[in-house]
Amino acid sequence: MDQWFLVMLSNLLHLHNSLDPTTDTLSTTATTSASSTTSLLHSSSIAPLLLFTMASVLSYVASTPSNNNNRRKKRRRNPNASDYSVAAFRALSTEHIWSLEAPLRDAQWRSLYGLSYPVFTAVVNKLKPHIAVSNLSLPSDYAVAMVLSRLAHGLSAKTVASRYSLEPYLVSKITNMVTRLLATKLYPEFIQIPVGRRRLIETTQAFEELTSLPNMCGAIDSSPVKLRSGPSSNPATYLSRYGYPSVLLQVVSDHKKIFWDVCVKAPGGTDDATHFRDSLLYQRLTSGDVVWDKVINVHGHHVRPYVVADWCYPLLPFLLTPYSPSGMGTPAQNLFDGMLMKGRSVVVDAIALLKGRWKILQELNVGLHHVPQTIVACCVLHNFCQIAREPEPELWKEPDESGAQPRMLDSEKSLYFFGESVRQVLTEDLHQKLSSR
Repeated sequence: MDQWFLVMLSNLLHLHNSLDPTTDTLSTTATTSASSTTSLLHSSSIAPLLLFTMASVLSYVASTPSNNNNRRKKRRRNPNASDYSVAAFRALSTEHIWSLEAPLRDAQWRSLYGLSYPVFTAVVNKLKPHIAVSNLSLPSDYAVAMVLSRLAHGLSAKTVASRYSLEPYLVSKITNMVTRLLATKLYPEFIQIPVGRRRLIETTQAFEELTSLPNMCGAIDSSPVKLRSGPSSNPATYLSRYGYPSVLLQVVSDHKKIFWDVCVKAPGGTDDATHFRDSLLYQRLTSGDVVWDKVINVHGHHVRPYVVADWCYPLLPFLLTPYSPSGMGTPAQNLFDGMLMKGRSVVVDAIALLKGRWKILQELNVGLHHVPQTIVACCVLHNFCQIAREPEPELWKEPDESGAQPRMLDSEKSLYFFGESVRQVLTEDLHQKLSSR
Protein backbone atom coordinates (compact mmCIF):
# COMPACT_ATOMS: atom_id res chain seq x y z
CA MET A 1 0.00 0.00 0.00
CA ASP A 2 1.24 3.54 -0.84
CA GLN A 3 3.09 5.09 2.13
CA TRP A 4 1.49 8.48 1.46
CA PHE A 5 -1.94 6.87 1.67
CA LEU A 6 -1.18 5.25 5.04
CA VAL A 7 0.04 8.50 6.56
CA MET A 8 -2.91 10.47 5.28
CA LEU A 9 -5.41 7.81 6.34
CA SER A 10 -4.00 7.62 9.86
CA ASN A 11 -4.36 11.38 10.31
CA LEU A 12 -7.87 11.38 8.95
CA LEU A 13 -8.95 8.54 11.24
CA HIS A 14 -7.86 10.56 14.26
CA LEU A 15 -9.92 13.40 12.90
CA HIS A 16 -12.89 11.07 12.39
CA ASN A 17 -12.85 9.92 16.01
CA SER A 18 -13.18 13.46 17.19
CA LEU A 19 -16.08 14.08 14.77
CA ASP A 20 -17.93 10.79 15.34
CA PRO A 21 -17.22 9.43 18.82
CA THR A 22 -19.98 6.80 18.45
CA THR A 23 -17.65 4.74 16.33
CA ASP A 24 -14.22 4.12 17.83
CA THR A 25 -12.24 3.07 14.84
CA LEU A 26 -8.99 3.64 16.68
CA SER A 27 -9.43 1.09 19.44
CA THR A 28 -6.83 0.60 22.09
CA THR A 29 -6.26 -2.95 20.98
CA ALA A 30 -3.62 -3.66 18.39
CA THR A 31 -5.28 -3.47 14.92
CA THR A 32 -3.94 -3.32 11.45
CA SER A 33 -4.45 -0.63 8.91
CA ALA A 34 -6.68 -2.98 6.95
CA SER A 35 -9.15 -3.52 9.87
CA SER A 36 -9.25 0.23 10.58
CA THR A 37 -10.13 0.85 6.98
CA THR A 38 -12.90 -1.75 7.11
CA SER A 39 -14.51 -0.25 10.22
CA LEU A 40 -14.29 3.16 8.66
CA LEU A 41 -16.16 1.99 5.56
CA HIS A 42 -18.95 0.49 7.75
CA SER A 43 -19.40 3.57 9.93
CA SER A 44 -22.94 4.95 10.10
CA SER A 45 -21.70 8.50 9.64
CA ILE A 46 -21.15 9.98 6.15
CA ALA A 47 -18.03 11.78 7.31
CA PRO A 48 -15.82 8.68 7.20
CA LEU A 49 -16.71 8.03 3.57
CA LEU A 50 -15.93 11.58 2.62
CA LEU A 51 -12.70 11.46 4.50
CA PHE A 52 -11.76 8.13 2.89
CA THR A 53 -12.40 9.60 -0.56
CA MET A 54 -10.28 12.63 0.23
CA ALA A 55 -7.51 10.37 1.47
CA SER A 56 -7.50 8.38 -1.77
CA VAL A 57 -7.30 11.51 -3.93
CA LEU A 58 -4.58 13.06 -1.83
CA SER A 59 -2.62 9.80 -1.87
CA TYR A 60 -2.66 9.75 -5.69
CA VAL A 61 -1.61 13.40 -5.92
CA ALA A 62 1.16 12.82 -3.40
CA SER A 63 2.55 9.92 -5.38
CA THR A 64 2.47 11.71 -8.77
CA PRO A 65 5.65 13.86 -8.36
CA SER A 66 7.66 10.75 -7.51
CA ASN A 67 6.48 9.02 -10.69
CA ASN A 68 7.16 12.11 -12.76
CA ASN A 69 10.68 12.31 -11.35
CA ASN A 70 11.28 8.66 -12.25
CA ARG A 71 10.10 9.28 -15.79
CA ARG A 72 12.37 12.29 -16.13
CA LYS A 73 15.33 10.24 -14.90
CA LYS A 74 14.45 7.50 -17.35
CA ARG A 75 14.36 9.98 -20.22
CA ARG A 76 17.80 11.23 -19.24
CA ARG A 77 19.14 7.69 -19.37
CA ASN A 78 17.53 7.00 -22.76
CA PRO A 79 17.79 10.15 -24.91
CA ASN A 80 15.40 10.46 -27.79
CA ALA A 81 15.63 12.18 -31.16
CA SER A 82 15.02 15.63 -29.72
CA ASP A 83 18.20 15.33 -27.65
CA TYR A 84 20.25 15.23 -30.85
CA SER A 85 20.58 18.16 -33.21
CA VAL A 86 22.75 19.63 -35.91
CA ALA A 87 24.55 21.52 -33.15
CA ALA A 88 25.42 18.22 -31.52
CA PHE A 89 26.70 16.93 -34.83
CA ARG A 90 28.86 20.00 -35.38
CA ALA A 91 30.35 19.53 -31.95
CA LEU A 92 31.77 16.21 -33.14
CA SER A 93 34.54 18.04 -34.95
CA THR A 94 34.87 20.84 -32.36
CA GLU A 95 33.43 24.29 -32.87
CA HIS A 96 36.59 25.91 -34.23
CA ILE A 97 36.28 24.10 -37.56
CA TRP A 98 33.38 26.34 -38.60
CA SER A 99 35.46 29.47 -38.27
CA LEU A 100 38.22 28.19 -40.57
CA GLU A 101 38.67 29.18 -44.18
CA ALA A 102 37.17 26.71 -46.66
CA PRO A 103 40.46 24.99 -47.67
CA LEU A 104 41.50 24.46 -44.04
CA ARG A 105 37.99 23.42 -43.06
CA ASP A 106 37.83 20.86 -45.87
CA ALA A 107 41.26 19.48 -45.00
CA GLN A 108 40.11 19.04 -41.40
CA TRP A 109 36.89 17.43 -42.63
CA ARG A 110 38.82 14.93 -44.77
CA SER A 111 40.92 13.94 -41.78
CA LEU A 112 37.73 13.17 -39.86
CA TYR A 113 35.40 11.72 -42.49
CA GLY A 114 37.50 10.95 -45.58
CA LEU A 115 36.02 13.72 -47.76
CA SER A 116 35.58 17.49 -47.82
CA TYR A 117 32.59 19.28 -46.32
CA PRO A 118 30.88 20.04 -49.70
CA VAL A 119 31.16 16.39 -50.76
CA PHE A 120 29.94 15.30 -47.33
CA THR A 121 26.91 17.57 -47.74
CA ALA A 122 26.22 16.09 -51.18
CA VAL A 123 26.31 12.55 -49.75
CA VAL A 124 23.94 13.54 -46.94
CA ASN A 125 21.51 15.15 -49.38
CA LYS A 126 21.48 12.00 -51.51
CA LEU A 127 20.80 9.77 -48.51
CA LYS A 128 18.48 12.02 -46.50
CA PRO A 129 15.19 11.01 -48.23
CA HIS A 130 15.97 7.33 -47.63
CA ILE A 131 17.11 7.84 -44.03
CA ALA A 132 13.99 9.90 -43.30
CA VAL A 133 11.66 6.95 -43.92
CA SER A 134 13.64 4.70 -41.58
CA ASN A 135 12.50 6.53 -38.41
CA LEU A 136 16.09 6.75 -37.27
CA SER A 137 16.56 8.47 -33.92
CA LEU A 138 19.42 10.58 -35.30
CA PRO A 139 19.56 13.41 -37.84
CA SER A 140 20.83 12.34 -41.26
CA ASP A 141 24.07 14.33 -41.08
CA TYR A 142 24.88 12.93 -37.64
CA ALA A 143 24.31 9.35 -38.84
CA VAL A 144 26.31 9.77 -42.06
CA ALA A 145 29.20 11.45 -40.21
CA MET A 146 29.33 8.60 -37.72
CA VAL A 147 29.43 5.95 -40.48
CA LEU A 148 31.99 7.83 -42.59
CA SER A 149 34.30 8.22 -39.61
CA ARG A 150 34.12 4.46 -39.11
CA LEU A 151 34.78 3.70 -42.80
CA ALA A 152 37.58 6.26 -43.11
CA HIS A 153 39.48 5.13 -40.01
CA GLY A 154 38.53 1.44 -39.80
CA LEU A 155 37.05 1.87 -36.32
CA SER A 156 35.08 -0.81 -34.52
CA ALA A 157 31.47 -0.29 -33.47
CA LYS A 158 32.59 -0.22 -29.82
CA THR A 159 35.14 2.53 -30.43
CA VAL A 160 32.67 4.66 -32.38
CA ALA A 161 30.02 4.10 -29.71
CA SER A 162 32.27 5.48 -26.97
CA ARG A 163 33.18 8.46 -29.14
CA TYR A 164 29.56 9.34 -29.97
CA SER A 165 28.02 8.35 -26.62
CA LEU A 166 25.86 5.65 -28.19
CA GLU A 167 25.32 1.97 -27.64
CA PRO A 168 27.49 -0.35 -29.83
CA TYR A 169 24.42 -2.16 -31.17
CA LEU A 170 23.02 1.18 -32.35
CA VAL A 171 26.29 2.05 -34.11
CA SER A 172 26.19 -1.30 -35.92
CA LYS A 173 22.56 -0.78 -36.84
CA ILE A 174 23.19 2.68 -38.28
CA THR A 175 26.33 1.52 -40.11
CA ASN A 176 24.42 -1.33 -41.71
CA MET A 177 21.58 0.97 -42.74
CA VAL A 178 23.79 3.68 -44.30
CA THR A 179 26.07 1.23 -46.14
CA ARG A 180 23.03 -0.65 -47.44
CA LEU A 181 21.55 2.59 -48.80
CA LEU A 182 24.86 3.50 -50.45
CA ALA A 183 25.19 0.02 -51.98
CA THR A 184 21.62 -0.12 -53.30
CA LYS A 185 20.08 3.32 -53.74
CA LEU A 186 23.19 5.20 -54.93
CA TYR A 187 24.93 2.36 -56.80
CA PRO A 188 22.93 2.77 -60.06
CA GLU A 189 23.71 6.47 -60.16
CA PHE A 190 27.43 6.36 -59.39
CA ILE A 191 28.59 3.01 -60.81
CA GLN A 192 27.60 2.72 -64.48
CA ILE A 193 28.97 0.87 -67.51
CA PRO A 194 30.11 3.49 -70.07
CA VAL A 195 27.57 2.73 -72.81
CA GLY A 196 26.86 6.36 -73.68
CA ARG A 197 28.78 7.41 -76.76
CA ARG A 198 30.19 10.60 -75.28
CA ARG A 199 31.61 8.91 -72.21
CA LEU A 200 32.79 5.93 -74.24
CA ILE A 201 34.73 8.12 -76.65
CA GLU A 202 36.30 10.09 -73.81
CA THR A 203 37.37 6.88 -72.08
CA THR A 204 38.79 5.11 -75.14
CA GLN A 205 40.69 8.21 -76.25
CA ALA A 206 42.24 8.64 -72.81
CA PHE A 207 43.37 5.00 -72.74
CA GLU A 208 44.77 5.31 -76.27
CA GLU A 209 46.83 8.33 -75.21
CA LEU A 210 48.17 6.26 -72.34
CA THR A 211 48.82 2.96 -74.15
CA SER A 212 48.57 3.60 -77.91
CA LEU A 213 45.95 0.81 -77.99
CA PRO A 214 42.64 1.86 -79.58
CA ASN A 215 39.14 1.24 -78.18
CA MET A 216 40.21 0.20 -74.68
CA CYS A 217 37.37 1.16 -72.32
CA GLY A 218 38.46 -0.19 -68.94
CA ALA A 219 40.73 -2.36 -66.83
CA ILE A 220 39.64 -5.15 -64.50
CA ASP A 221 41.29 -6.66 -61.44
CA SER A 222 40.43 -8.47 -58.22
CA SER A 223 41.66 -7.83 -54.70
CA PRO A 224 41.11 -9.76 -51.45
CA VAL A 225 39.52 -7.69 -48.69
CA LYS A 226 40.86 -8.89 -45.36
CA LEU A 227 38.38 -9.91 -42.65
CA ARG A 228 39.19 -9.36 -39.00
CA SER A 229 37.70 -12.76 -38.22
CA GLY A 230 36.90 -15.51 -40.68
CA PRO A 231 33.70 -17.56 -40.75
CA SER A 232 33.29 -20.63 -38.59
CA SER A 233 32.07 -22.78 -41.48
CA ASN A 234 34.41 -23.62 -44.40
CA PRO A 235 37.15 -21.22 -43.23
CA ALA A 236 39.65 -22.59 -45.76
CA THR A 237 37.60 -21.24 -48.69
CA TYR A 238 38.08 -17.71 -47.34
CA LEU A 239 41.86 -17.86 -47.16
CA SER A 240 43.40 -15.52 -49.73
CA ARG A 241 46.60 -16.17 -51.63
CA TYR A 242 48.29 -14.11 -48.92
CA GLY A 243 47.11 -16.44 -46.16
CA TYR A 244 44.47 -14.35 -44.34
CA PRO A 245 40.64 -14.72 -44.32
CA SER A 246 39.03 -12.50 -46.93
CA VAL A 247 36.37 -11.98 -49.54
CA LEU A 248 37.19 -11.19 -53.16
CA LEU A 249 36.46 -7.79 -54.66
CA GLN A 250 36.36 -7.40 -58.45
CA VAL A 251 36.24 -3.95 -60.04
CA VAL A 252 36.48 -2.41 -63.51
CA SER A 253 37.98 1.07 -63.68
CA ASP A 254 38.18 3.76 -66.32
CA HIS A 255 41.12 6.10 -66.94
CA LYS A 256 40.04 8.41 -64.08
CA LYS A 257 40.13 5.52 -61.60
CA ILE A 258 36.32 5.59 -61.44
CA PHE A 259 34.74 2.16 -61.05
CA TRP A 260 32.10 1.29 -63.62
CA ASP A 261 31.47 -2.22 -62.31
CA VAL A 262 31.83 -3.78 -58.86
CA CYS A 263 31.33 -7.40 -57.83
CA VAL A 264 31.69 -9.05 -54.40
CA LYS A 265 30.41 -12.59 -54.73
CA ALA A 266 33.16 -14.98 -53.72
CA PRO A 267 35.26 -15.92 -50.67
CA GLY A 268 38.92 -14.97 -50.77
CA GLY A 269 40.14 -18.40 -51.83
CA THR A 270 38.38 -18.15 -55.21
CA ASP A 271 40.56 -17.52 -58.27
CA ASP A 272 40.02 -14.41 -60.37
CA ALA A 273 38.74 -16.23 -63.46
CA THR A 274 36.07 -18.13 -61.53
CA HIS A 275 34.92 -14.96 -59.79
CA PHE A 276 34.69 -13.15 -63.12
CA ARG A 277 32.73 -15.97 -64.76
CA ASP A 278 30.24 -15.93 -61.89
CA SER A 279 29.72 -12.18 -62.14
CA LEU A 280 26.79 -10.37 -63.69
CA LEU A 281 29.22 -8.46 -65.93
CA TYR A 282 30.40 -11.70 -67.55
CA GLN A 283 26.81 -12.77 -68.19
CA ARG A 284 25.94 -9.41 -69.73
CA LEU A 285 29.01 -9.32 -71.95
CA THR A 286 28.71 -12.89 -73.22
CA SER A 287 24.96 -12.55 -73.86
CA GLY A 288 25.37 -9.29 -75.77
CA ASP A 289 23.30 -7.39 -73.23
CA VAL A 290 25.92 -4.64 -73.10
CA VAL A 291 25.98 -2.83 -76.44
CA TRP A 292 28.94 -0.55 -77.05
CA ASP A 293 28.15 1.66 -80.00
CA LYS A 294 31.74 2.22 -81.08
CA VAL A 295 33.32 -0.20 -83.54
CA ILE A 296 36.65 0.61 -85.21
CA ASN A 297 38.35 -1.00 -88.18
CA VAL A 298 41.90 -2.23 -87.62
CA HIS A 299 43.51 -3.74 -90.74
CA GLY A 300 40.14 -4.96 -91.97
CA HIS A 301 39.01 -6.34 -88.61
CA HIS A 302 36.12 -4.95 -86.58
CA VAL A 303 37.26 -4.23 -83.04
CA ARG A 304 34.67 -3.39 -80.42
CA PRO A 305 35.48 -1.78 -77.06
CA TYR A 306 37.30 -4.13 -74.71
CA VAL A 307 38.62 -4.39 -71.16
CA VAL A 308 42.19 -5.39 -70.28
CA ALA A 309 43.31 -7.74 -67.51
CA ASP A 310 46.32 -9.71 -66.33
CA TRP A 311 47.03 -13.37 -67.22
CA CYS A 312 44.77 -14.66 -64.41
CA TYR A 313 41.71 -13.85 -66.54
CA PRO A 314 40.45 -15.71 -69.64
CA LEU A 315 41.19 -14.31 -73.10
CA LEU A 316 37.91 -13.20 -74.72
CA PRO A 317 36.93 -10.71 -77.47
CA PHE A 318 35.87 -8.17 -74.83
CA LEU A 319 38.62 -9.08 -72.34
CA LEU A 320 42.22 -8.99 -73.59
CA THR A 321 45.11 -10.43 -71.60
CA PRO A 322 48.93 -10.52 -72.07
CA TYR A 323 50.64 -13.18 -74.15
CA SER A 324 53.06 -14.19 -71.42
CA PRO A 325 53.52 -13.30 -67.74
CA SER A 326 57.28 -13.75 -68.07
CA GLY A 327 58.02 -11.66 -71.17
CA MET A 328 59.01 -14.68 -73.26
CA GLY A 329 57.06 -13.64 -76.38
CA THR A 330 58.19 -12.00 -79.59
CA PRO A 331 59.26 -8.34 -79.56
CA ALA A 332 55.84 -7.33 -80.93
CA GLN A 333 54.08 -9.45 -78.30
CA ASN A 334 56.23 -8.09 -75.49
CA LEU A 335 55.48 -4.56 -76.68
CA PHE A 336 51.75 -5.29 -76.64
CA ASP A 337 52.01 -6.84 -73.16
CA GLY A 338 53.82 -3.79 -71.84
CA MET A 339 51.18 -1.38 -73.14
CA LEU A 340 48.33 -3.58 -71.97
CA MET A 341 49.74 -3.72 -68.45
CA LYS A 342 50.22 0.04 -68.54
CA GLY A 343 46.50 0.38 -69.16
CA ARG A 344 45.77 -2.16 -66.44
CA SER A 345 47.77 -0.11 -63.93
CA VAL A 346 44.86 2.34 -63.56
CA VAL A 347 42.70 -0.29 -61.85
CA VAL A 348 45.59 -1.30 -59.58
CA ASP A 349 45.95 2.33 -58.51
CA ALA A 350 42.18 2.67 -58.14
CA ILE A 351 42.04 -0.27 -55.71
CA ALA A 352 45.02 1.08 -53.79
CA LEU A 353 43.29 4.45 -53.59
CA LEU A 354 40.04 2.82 -52.46
CA LYS A 355 41.75 1.04 -49.56
CA GLY A 356 43.86 4.07 -48.73
CA ARG A 357 40.83 6.36 -48.46
CA TRP A 358 38.47 3.91 -46.68
CA LYS A 359 40.75 2.15 -44.21
CA ILE A 360 38.04 -0.20 -43.00
CA LEU A 361 38.77 -2.22 -46.16
CA GLN A 362 42.28 -2.92 -44.89
CA GLU A 363 40.70 -5.15 -42.22
CA LEU A 364 36.92 -5.39 -42.24
CA ASN A 365 35.38 -5.51 -38.77
CA VAL A 366 31.68 -5.96 -39.63
CA GLY A 367 29.47 -9.04 -39.61
CA LEU A 368 29.98 -11.44 -42.51
CA HIS A 369 26.46 -10.84 -43.82
CA HIS A 370 27.20 -7.11 -44.09
CA VAL A 371 30.63 -7.46 -45.71
CA PRO A 372 29.51 -7.18 -49.38
CA GLN A 373 27.37 -4.08 -48.84
CA THR A 374 30.13 -2.39 -46.82
CA ILE A 375 32.66 -2.97 -49.62
CA VAL A 376 30.27 -1.79 -52.33
CA ALA A 377 29.36 1.27 -50.23
CA CYS A 378 33.05 2.22 -50.06
CA CYS A 379 33.26 1.84 -53.86
CA VAL A 380 30.30 4.20 -54.28
CA LEU A 381 31.95 6.73 -51.96
CA HIS A 382 35.22 6.27 -53.89
CA ASN A 383 33.45 7.26 -57.13
CA PHE A 384 31.78 10.17 -55.34
CA CYS A 385 35.24 11.47 -54.38
CA GLN A 386 36.78 10.85 -57.81
CA ILE A 387 33.94 12.63 -59.62
CA ALA A 388 34.29 15.55 -57.20
CA ARG A 389 38.08 15.47 -57.77
CA GLU A 390 38.89 15.09 -54.11
CA PRO A 391 42.63 15.02 -53.30
CA GLU A 392 43.98 11.48 -53.32
CA PRO A 393 45.39 10.16 -50.03
CA GLU A 394 48.34 7.84 -49.69
CA LEU A 395 47.77 4.62 -51.64
CA TRP A 396 47.44 1.28 -49.89
CA LYS A 397 50.08 -1.02 -51.36
CA GLU A 398 49.46 -4.75 -51.64
CA PRO A 399 52.01 -7.46 -52.44
CA ASP A 400 52.59 -8.32 -56.08
CA GLU A 401 50.14 -10.82 -57.47
CA SER A 402 50.96 -14.24 -58.77
CA GLY A 403 48.65 -16.78 -60.31
CA ALA A 404 48.28 -19.32 -63.07
CA GLN A 405 46.54 -18.75 -66.37
CA PRO A 406 42.97 -20.07 -66.27
CA ARG A 407 41.91 -23.08 -68.28
CA MET A 408 39.71 -22.52 -71.30
CA LEU A 409 36.12 -23.69 -70.93
CA ASP A 410 34.40 -25.59 -73.73
CA SER A 411 31.70 -22.93 -73.81
CA GLU A 412 34.36 -20.25 -74.39
CA LYS A 413 36.29 -21.85 -77.25
CA SER A 414 34.79 -19.72 -80.00
CA LEU A 415 35.14 -16.62 -77.85
CA TYR A 416 38.77 -17.49 -77.13
CA PHE A 417 39.69 -17.79 -80.80
CA PHE A 418 37.87 -14.54 -81.60
CA GLY A 419 39.72 -12.81 -78.74
CA GLU A 420 43.01 -14.25 -79.97
CA SER A 421 42.48 -12.76 -83.44
CA VAL A 422 41.60 -9.35 -81.97
CA ARG A 423 44.72 -9.40 -79.80
CA GLN A 424 46.90 -10.36 -82.78
CA VAL A 425 45.49 -7.55 -84.94
CA LEU A 426 46.07 -4.98 -82.20
CA THR A 427 49.60 -6.31 -81.65
CA GLU A 428 50.53 -5.87 -85.30
CA ASP A 429 48.94 -2.42 -85.45
CA LEU A 430 50.77 -1.27 -82.31
CA HIS A 431 54.11 -2.58 -83.59
CA GLN A 432 53.68 -0.74 -86.89
CA LYS A 433 52.67 2.53 -85.26
CA LEU A 434 55.54 2.60 -82.78
CA SER A 435 58.13 1.31 -85.26
CA SER A 436 57.37 4.15 -87.67
CA ARG A 437 57.96 6.88 -85.08
